[in-house]
Amino acid sequence: MMLTFEAWKRNYRDEYDKYQGRPEQILRRAGRVQSRRDAIKAGKASFGDGKDIHHKDGNPRNMKLSNLKSMDKSKNRSRKLDK
Repeated sequence: MMLTFEAWKRNYRDEYDKYQGRPEQILRRAGRVQSRRDAIKAGKASFGDGKDIHHKDGNPRNMKLSNLKSMDKSKNRSRKLDK
């Protein structure tokens, strides 16, 4: 039995209410945005380069410039998180 497009439709409002809108997730997202801005100001990344900002120590809350590195999206998202 094949489902129609309507059956697979994504409910973004529900998704935001359950996960993305939680205060701790808002703080994490703000931290990621700030680390990207800091890396751009320091010349480690450029706007629209299509790369991710990698945290060398694996701690996304550590936003020191010495901990930030620009990395290909595919490489950053495929690396193992357990060290």
